[in-house]
Amino acid sequence: MVHQHQQELKKQLWNIANSLRGNMSADDFRDYILGLIFYKYLSDKLNTYADQLLSEDGIVFAKIDETTAEGQEYLEAVKEEALDKLGYFLKPAELFHVLAERGSNDKFILDDVTSVLNHIEQSTMGVDSADDFNGLFDDLDLTSNKLGKTPDARNKLIAKVLEHLDNIDFHLESSEIDILGDAYEYLIGMFASGAGKKAGEFYIMPPTSLQAKCHLPIAA
Repeated sequence: MVHQHQQELKKQLWNIANSLRGNMSADDFRDYILGLIFYKYLSDKLNTYADQLLSEDGIVFAKIDETTAEGQEYLEAVKEEALDKLGYFLKPAELFHVLAERGSNDKFILDDVTSVLNHIEQSTMGVDSADDFNGLFDDLDLTSNKLGKTPDARNKLIAKVLEHLDNIDFHLESSEIDILGDAYEYLIGMFASGAGKKAGEFYIMPPTSLQAKCHLPIAA
């Protein structure tokens, strides 16, 4: 089962590499993809945790109406618990799946993605996790010409990447499956064996095993 999930993960990462083929170097590819994968992970983890908190009330976090007083009360309650347990917070409208879906429907999402990444970091201000999240997404410059010559071209590319990443299931309910660690290990293995190659091209080489998986800044 674990091997099956690893193969599915590599398939999605391969699809992303093909989307970016020829656009940037392996190092630049690393900065963008690892950052967006981490955003996906944070979003899924927060969404799962929030749904657990709200389950007794029959509330689904992603469906909370942020414009109502009742919705705001639920969000404040979830935020307080999430900051204490996870060390960060996201609103329903900021979840990865929401932006990925909007991008797949040809909506312009670059500004929203940038805003969400900034908000993740800002949400940690005043809590113990602040240092861990400080500058976490600084390398994700969505205005860079490396992503495309025009805003529309950059948006199309990032939307495609988010669509592929949205298909990755981190299996947060399983202690035996470490999709995030596998993704980091696989990608960093590619960088080690493909320095200087364009994104996508260095994916034809076999992954290099690492001695240990990356440890990520998530509050216990």
